[in-house]
Amino acid sequence: MSRRGILHKPAGLPARPDSEPSTRAKRAGLVRTARPTKAVTVSQSAESALAPKIRVSKLMSERGICSRREADDYIERGWVYVDGVKVDQLGMRVDPSQVITLDRRVDSLPRVTILLHKPVGYVSAQAEDGYRPAIALITPATRFRGDVHDARFVRDHLKGLAPAGRLDIDSTGLLVLTQDGRTAKLLIGEDSPIEKEYLVRIEGRLDDRGLERLNHGLSLDGVALKPARVDWQNRDQLRFVLREGKKRQIRRMCELVGLRVIGLKRVRIGRVKLGELPLSQWRYLRDDEQF
Repeated sequence: MSRRGILHKPAGLPARPDSEPSTRAKRAGLVRTARPTKAVTVSQSAESALAPKIRVSKLMSERGICSRREADDYIERGWVYVDGVKVDQLGMRVDPSQVITLDRRVDSLPRVTILLHKPVGYVSAQAEDGYRPAIALITPATRFRGDVHDARFVRDHLKGLAPAGRLDIDSTGLLVLTQDGRTAKLLIGEDSPIEKEYLVRIEGRLDDRGLERLNHGLSLDGVALKPARVDWQNRDQLRFVLREGKKRQIRRMCELVGLRVIGLKRVRIGRVKLGELPLSQWRYLRDDEQF
């Protein structure tokens, strides 16, 4: 038996969907009946259109096509296409899923990589606090006479030339400067596998436990350092082999175990050695050399 005011559906009749308007509402003209529509599936391109857009140059760098500086240069030359359409302005933003292609003329551009024996007193990148940048040493007069590369130095070799990694102002040794974004990413990318080797002259006492901590067990700025290889070269010099390059990392590591660095020289990056390259001189990376 039904309670008053509550209507029950007769058995056997299908239930009305909750969203279906009542007949009374339809007759009153309060509800318009929509025409039947086809089901719409959001395509992959439509979904990607909702994704945040990114600068073309940044996307090219993330994909390992080239550096951002190179990307901007190619865009200015009219050599970059997104989904077949030429990019005609710097700073243009695109969908991360879009296809980027380059004009074939990109392959004809010479990209040089230079190895410099940086002296103390020069900064790796831009000039600061009155100190000159290392790139100021790249001149015809300072080219190593033993350089066997057949390239002739031209001013264009300085365009877009940037250091691939830092070397402190009070440190000396091998510094790589390159126009090739792929080389830069290989050497300084977050997950770079490339080793860097240093000879470090120290003052202070270092016991076996301290040496153990230098190899693995130290943190900087609250972040654990990657395992290193540290061993004695002679009574006052250590050899460090690292796979990361935090600012003043070796000096700060030494301070944590009670040592003071009085001299630091980088002698190797990957498979490329400083060798006999004289102080303040440079040479081109040879075609048969790889990091």
